[in-house]
Amino acid sequence: MSINFGREICGVLDLAAGREWLVTNGIGGYASGTVSGILTRRYHGLLVAALKPPLMRTLLLAKLDETVLYDGRNYFLGANRWTGEAVNPDGYRHIESFELEGTIPTWRFACADALLEKRIWMQPGSNTTYVQYYLHRATQPLVLKLKALVNYRDYHGSTHAQGWQMNIDAIERGIRVTAFGEATPFYLLSDGGHASPAHEWYYEFDLAGERDRGLSDREDHLYAATFDATLQPGESLTFIASTEMHPELNGKAALDLRRSYDQKLLGLWKENYINAKAAPEWIHQLVLAADQFIVSRPVPDEPNGKTIIAGYHWFGDWGRDTMISLPGLTISVGRPELARPILRTFARYVDQGMLPNRFPDAGEAPEYNTVDATLWYFEAIRAYYAATKDDQLLSELFPVLADIIDWHCQGTRYNIHLDQNDGLLYAGETGVQLTWMDAKIGDWVVTPRIGKPIEVNALWCNALGTMANFARKLGKPHQEYEQLQERANTGFQRFWNDAVGYCYDVLDGPEGDDDSLRPNQIFAVSLPQSPLTKVQQRGVVESCGRSLLTSHGIRSLDPNHLQYQGHYGGDQLQRDSVYHQGTVWGWLIGPFVLAHLRVFNDPVQARSLLEPMANHLGAHGVGSLSEIFDGDEPLTPRGCIAQAWTVAEVLRAWIATEPTTENFEF
Repeated sequence: MSINFGREICGVLDLAAGREWLVTNGIGGYASGTVSGILTRRYHGLLVAALKPPLMRTLLLAKLDETVLYDGRNYFLGANRWTGEAVNPDGYRHIESFELEGTIPTWRFACADALLEKRIWMQPGSNTTYVQYYLHRATQPLVLKLKALVNYRDYHGSTHAQGWQMNIDAIERGIRVTAFGEATPFYLLSDGGHASPAHEWYYEFDLAGERDRGLSDREDHLYAATFDATLQPGESLTFIASTEMHPELNGKAALDLRRSYDQKLLGLWKENYINAKAAPEWIHQLVLAADQFIVSRPVPDEPNGKTIIAGYHWFGDWGRDTMISLPGLTISVGRPELARPILRTFARYVDQGMLPNRFPDAGEAPEYNTVDATLWYFEAIRAYYAATKDDQLLSELFPVLADIIDWHCQGTRYNIHLDQNDGLLYAGETGVQLTWMDAKIGDWVVTPRIGKPIEVNALWCNALGTMANFARKLGKPHQEYEQLQERANTGFQRFWNDAVGYCYDVLDGPEGDDDSLRPNQIFAVSLPQSPLTKVQQRGVVESCGRSLLTSHGIRSLDPNHLQYQGHYGGDQLQRDSVYHQGTVWGWLIGPFVLAHLRVFNDPVQARSLLEPMANHLGAHGVGSLSEIFDGDEPLTPRGCIAQAWTVAEVLRAWIATEPTTENFEF
């Protein structure tokens, strides 16, 4: 699938500014912006470096504003929107085309008969961004000037200069920027031309995307240098922004390395998936997108530790998101070896039988407010073992898993415990959000779901069956796990609401049983070990399909429910209050497709449910899949422009619905 836009998109500001690109470096850093070149978010920048991988993400280089002098005329290729929404310059008007070449965003600017190409990429494993300009066509020399705008702040923050004086030092081939005494220096360099240091604050950039989210919509950036060069047709200039003192300056070599990296990703997938060549191009694009979420998390005794960034731009690595995403981002793309260090890394953080919910950006102690992340860990290990038969890792992790089961049986944090009466897990206490429906505003938990949530207990039944299988494979006692699973499966029948033909969402809550139609019951069908009868499975799939299914995911609440909200937007209070009250979640399309496949055994029909995602690759986050969408049509994309579990579950479901191979096991 070739993702490209002409002037019909690039030349219309609202359309070009509404499409965002993303490149990443595999250690938590990234570069991102809009097709138009206008900054719309605090998270946009050409170098957002992970100074303590994968976190401590810091905006260093905000943007480059380009000016071309050609045939006696100035062409301003940069674009900025200022307070009052004035746009100056408006260089997006000169964009002839935009294309995503693999993972590399590429622009073509038309200046009379000259055509200037611009590409952006990052070096894998390094906080280094490359911006290359290539004069594709011209009848005379072209003078290119780049105005570098820098910053130094947490990527969640915003800067209001107020006299801030940075140190800008001229060095060979560029400048060194030291924001303050303890700051990490960074370097702006080029492989040709001349650099002229500067120090002038540009005030009041207007960030429309932040205003839409009810957040501060003003930002200042420091003009730190101008880089200029004269290009002949066929020549290029490569600009480099890096925290390294001596990055690779050869632009062609750096670009070849990036392209080779992307080709290797596709090659691994083709080697491991028999029908890869027949897969549509949009699936190939998702294989590349999957890699953007896999990042390094070094830990003691595991220097090559890995984790998964939940979403760009504002999420770090979350336990729940990591375990849900792991099979799709690693196994489905032919890279199971990446799953191993992720599983081992998280094992080190298991505490009182619980996996961390999230690792704070500033590197503080992990937070454990989750009941389901730990249970998803079992499913991630099951999927990994099914693909690799890695007995060594299974033996290593089995004691951790056994300890988790013991803690859940005896009780752990947040009143998470086994109810001896029905074999189900109870979880929750006032003021704490524990399930994936985790919106919390101050002390208000929007969807508390205290009691026995259905997906938690579907995962519990699945985990117990998985443990019994693991124990048998390792020659260990398995009867206890089988007995626990039998009791849980029997108790699970309490979820079936025969009056409506689908399942309760929560049992034994403070106000009794919750009969809201939500998508959480789909996991009782999609997980490998289902505690429902075949008739019940069909009832769940048909009920969710009629009321919750959309082109881009599953609604989080039935539109006929009194609390349903079909639009996601506004300030944090408004957004979080509707986050799980009707908003469509892209990742849920994967479990729904697998549930549909199980019930109807029609791979072609099941796979057709994924196909609308192909069109979405050209909107919002170009080349990736969004976190959420409005519940009401036309299902406008919202939230993160690139979400790990959305990409992962679409890939996993695509592989599982291959009609001619057995890629999915229940």
